[in-house]
Amino acid sequence: MKKIFSFILIAVLLTGCGLSDNTKIVFTTGFGAKEVFRIEDSSCSLSEVMVYLVNMQNEYENSLGSQIWDVELDGDTTLEDRLKEKALSSIAQVKTMDLLAQMNEVTLSDEELEKASKAGEEYFSSLTDAEIEAMDNVSQETITSLYSEYALANKVYEYIIKDINPEISDDEARTITVEQILIKTYTLDENGQRVEMSATDKAEAYSKATEVLAQINDGASFETLMDEYNEADESTISFGKGEKDSAYEEAAFNLGTGEVSGIVENSDGYNIIKCISTFNREETEANKVKIVEMRRTQVFSEHYDEFASKISRDINSKLWEQVTLPKGDDITTDTFFEVYEKYFE
Repeated sequence: MKKIFSFILIAVLLTGCGLSDNTKIVFTTGFGAKEVFRIEDSSCSLSEVMVYLVNMQNEYENSLGSQIWDVELDGDTTLEDRLKEKALSSIAQVKTMDLLAQMNEVTLSDEELEKASKAGEEYFSSLTDAEIEAMDNVSQETITSLYSEYALANKVYEYIIKDINPEISDDEARTITVEQILIKTYTLDENGQRVEMSATDKAEAYSKATEVLAQINDGASFETLMDEYNEADESTISFGKGEKDSAYEEAAFNLGTGEVSGIVENSDGYNIIKCISTFNREETEANKVKIVEMRRTQVFSEHYDEFASKISRDINSKLWEQVTLPKGDDITTDTFFEVYEKYFE
C-alpha cells in the first residue's frame, strides 16, 4: 500500500504529487453549503477533505515540529497553502481513480466493504470531540466511505497493472556499496535553504579535497579521513543506476572493489569515492522490486492521465479559501492511513 500510494501519503511537502493531474478545473456556482468540489458526478464534502488535511498536518508536525508553519517561502505562498493543495489534490486523485474503477467495472467485494466498515469504526472511535469538530463534525459513515473509496482506488491500480511484470536483469538493477568523502560547496541559511558558495570558497573546498586525495594516495586510511573530513549525511551508501547524478554514478560504477576515485564534482560539492562492493545481492534484489513498481506506476499514470484529461472538476473556491489549519493541543490524530493499512495490508 505504501508503495502504491507513496505519491499521496508520504510526498514531501515542498513538492507536487506523484501522479500528474490533468483534470480540467472549472470555477462555478451552485455548490452545496459544505461541498468543496465535484469531479463529474462525484462530490467531495468539507468534512472529507478535513480528514485528510488534519491527518497530514499532524503527520508533518510530528516529523518536523509545529514551528514548520512559521517558515517563510518566496512569494505569497505559505506552507499552509502547500499542505492544503496537497490534501485537496490527494483526495481528488482518489475520487478520480474511483471513477476510473467504475469505467473498468472494478468494485469492492463484500469482504472489502466489511473491512472498510471496521476501519471506519476503529478510527472514528479514536477521535476526540475536538478532532471531530475540526473535521467539520465528520461522521463515522463518512470515515467508512473514505476508506471504501481509498480501497477502490487501490484496487483499480492493481487491476490496471496486473499484467505488468517486466524482467529486470542483475546488471540493470545492480546495486553497489561505496564510502564517500564530500567537501560541500554550499551552506544553509537561517531558514535551511541552500546557498551556493562564492568562487573563492569553492576554490578552497577543492583545495581541501585535493589535499585529502593526496593523503589517500600516500597510504592514509580512507576510513580515518572519512571520519575527519566527510560532510555528507552518510558515509557509506548503497545505490543503483539512475539514483545519483551522472558524474557521481559513472565514477562509482567504474570502480573495482577497494578502488578509490579521483575528485568528482556534483551539485553538492567535491566527492572522493571508495568502492566497498561492486555487487550487493540483497540490495540488487530489492532494487529489482523497486524498478518493477516504478514501471507499473508509470503504466498506471498513463492510464490515469488519459482518463483525467477527459473529465472536469468544479471547485468551490470561495469555501476552500476560508479553510485554515485547525489549532489545538487536543487535535493530534494522525492514524487515518495507519488504520487503513491495518485492515487492507
